[in-house]
Amino acid sequence: QVQLVESGGGVVQAGGSLRLSCAASGRTFSIYTMGWFRQAPGKEREFVAAISWGGNRTSYADSVKGRFTISRDNAKNTVSLQMNSLKPEDTAVYYCAAREGRIQTIPQRYMYWGQGTQVTVSS
Repeated sequence: QVQLVESGGGVVQAGGSLRLSCAASGRTFSIYTMGWFRQAPGKEREFVAAISWGGNRTSYADSVKGRFTISRDNAKNTVSLQMNSLKPEDTAVYYCAAREGRIQTIPQRYMYWGQGTQVTVSS
């Protein structure tokens, strides 16, 4: 069992930056692939970024490539999402998720989820 708690959400103007963090507790964090997903009102949950257990592989949605960076610190049991050049369409609840195995972009492939943190980008 893994417990995930996100933090760092808030309100920011378009073009600004935010850094989301996800703290994990429970089973050994370093064995899990970690992902960030987001869900806007009335829309399905969508993949944002993911990082392999060792941190050597990452994957990004096309919509955030070049603007967002995912990273992890296995010593601190944390995964972060640095979000730059934010756009109003990035507004959503952002979720941290964990799975055993390789990177996947489908939410249903992730076993553990945090409660989410709201990100609002004003124009």
